[in-house]
Order: sequence, then C-alpha cells, then structure tokens
Amino acid sequence: MSATKDFGFGTQIRKSPYFDATVKWGATGFSVYNHMYIPRDFGNPEQNFWNLVNEAILCDVAVERQVEITGPDATQFVQLLTPRDLRNLKVGQCKYILITNAEGGIINDPILLRLEENKYWISLADSDVLLWAQGVATHAGLDVNIHEPDASPLQLQGPQSGEIMKALFGEEIAELKYYWLRHLELDGMKLVVSRTGWSSELGYEIYLQDGTRGSDLWEKIMSAGEPFGLKPGHTSSIRRIEGGMLSYHADMDIKTNPFELGLDRLVSLDVPHNFIGKDALTKIKQEGIKRKQVGLIIDCPPLQGPNTIFWPIERDGVVIGKVTSAVYSPRLEKTIALAMVDIEHSDIDMEVVIHTKETQYTATICQTPFYDPKKLITKS
Repeated sequence: MSATKDFGFGTQIRKSPYFDATVKWGATGFSVYNHMYIPRDFGNPEQNFWNLVNEAILCDVAVERQVEITGPDATQFVQLLTPRDLRNLKVGQCKYILITNAEGGIINDPILLRLEENKYWISLADSDVLLWAQGVATHAGLDVNIHEPDASPLQLQGPQSGEIMKALFGEEIAELKYYWLRHLELDGMKLVVSRTGWSSELGYEIYLQDGTRGSDLWEKIMSAGEPFGLKPGHTSSIRRIEGGMLSYHADMDIKTNPFELGLDRLVSLDVPHNFIGKDALTKIKQEGIKRKQVGLIIDCPPLQGPNTIFWPIERDGVVIGKVTSAVYSPRLEKTIALAMVDIEHSDIDMEVVIHTKETQYTATICQTPFYDPKKLITKS
C-alpha cells in the first residue's frame, strides 16, 4: 500500500524538504511532529535497528525545527530559558538542555547550538517553543530577534557514519568532536554539521539551509553511503530505549521536573543569574521528589512494536506509576521499558506488575541505560 493511502496528507501539516526523497526511497508510514510529517516506517523496525547498529541509516528529522535567537542580548536570553549553566558554552559547541516553565515543568529538551557569538539554534523536540520564546521575549526587556530559520536536519547515524562523512567532506571531518559543529558546504548547499543525534550510536546531524534542495542532499548522501551499507531509515525506538534516551510527550511532559528524570546535572541552582523556573526548582530540590524514572525488564513475549499507550504499574494491588516507553530488544532478547513510579517503589530489583490492554506481566526495576551505559559508542 502506498504512503499516501496509509496516511492522510493535507496542506495544514508541513512536508519536510526530504519528503519526496523519502517516499522515493521506500517510506510507507508517517506521523506528525512539530506540525510536520515525519517518516516512521521504512519496513521492518527490527531490520532498521540492525541497519543502524551494524552499518548506518539516514533519517529525515527535519521535524526537529529550529528556533533561531540572534541579537546583542541573545546569550542572556537563551540563559533565561534554561536551568543549565551556559557560561562556558563556546561558539561552535552544542549542549543538551532543558527548557522549563515557572513551575519547573519541562517544556522541551532540545539541543542548543551556538553558531556564532550572538546566534543560537534551539533544535526542538515536539512542542511549540518558538511561540514560548517569542512570548518570553515580549516581556524580557532584551534586544533579541526570534524566528524559525530555513534549517532542516538529516540524521546520519551508525558505526559507518564517520566513513560516509569522510567520503562527503574529506578526512578532516573526523576531527569534529562530540557535541561540536561546523559550517560546511556541499555542492553549493550551505550546511551546519554537528556530532549529535538521537540514536545512541556514532552519528551526525546535517542541517540544510535551503529547503528547495532537500532531494539533492538526500541523494548525495545516499550515493556516498552506498559502499558502506547505508540504508534509508527512521529513528529507532529499540535503540533509543536501549540507550535510555528520552522522548518528549512520552517519558516527560510539562508536568515532569528534571529531578524526577535524574537530570540534576542540567539544573544549576547556585548561579548568580536568574532563569525561568529557578524558584520552583529550588523548592523541589529542597523538598525532594515524589516520583522517579526507572528502567524495567518485563517478563513477557516479544512485543510486536513499541507501546502506544501508558501501561499502569501496580505493586500489592495499588497503582504506583506507568510505563512510558517499552519495546523488545532483539540484541538483548528482552522487553525493556522506561517508567515513572512513586519514589517509595523505585528500588533496583523490585518486582512490579504491568497491565497492558490484553493482560498483565511481572517486571523488575533496573538501571538504565540498558546497553552501553557509559555511552562510549556515541563518544567514540
């Protein structure tokens, strides 16, 4: 069945610059993220996983829209948005940050890129941070300009991604450090290239700055990657859950605070500057959290796909939390999950009961990440 029969396309949802190329290369299913279509199906998800961990995949992630912040007060304004201390962020560097509201709830968990002294991109997960930032700027009294630029990323991820990048850009690209970026050009296309990605594997994100040339860039990368086994793909739920990577709206939302996720390192409360949510997060830190994110190994037959609803978790007949993301890992030969549970029921090796739509299973609380816990692969 064709992609257009599987999914209702309309003008109210944007198409990425790579849409036509992904359909040509076999995308058969789409969903919507940041008001844009994203390909979610290039065939068997397990094969997509093995393509990622053994060779490389190219993913259309143009849905990671950018919020561009420029102006004399850009640095001060970006720091106002996030509890992470950015005073040591250098030009050409990227950081994983949280954007919080006045109650300390997480609005987004993007990657921040510092492209120039007074030019930043916030590379978004799925939420309307452009509107949030523009609203904050209205009352901030700072000299900034905030808009969505013509910038659309692809993800080239997997152990062969470095060799493919060298085929495209030359040997010197191998010197690009983890969470740093470069301004490059390829066949007249201006690009920003960063050593980042949402895969828990070695990888790069390639930001095209001319939306009319999406197919050109896609074909150029696929051609360069052919000798290295590159395949078209989609972000792998299997690999990201193995790596303990979080998905906004699933593993966190606006009612989740950073401490519940164990992301204390992204919150600096002893800094001299102010940021949105500082008072609330200080109070939460002092009082302690009531919930905590944990990993689970579920004793059940292999899931046929990731969960699409939150499964209740019980202990002694009482609901103590919910499964936020679950999937079967063919490499680990286990069903693994991320979950949010009451703090008093979060001990490692504690047994709980999971209720799916059809039945119930026992599960054991465990540490995350499930694979490569020190993240040596991505930093290699």
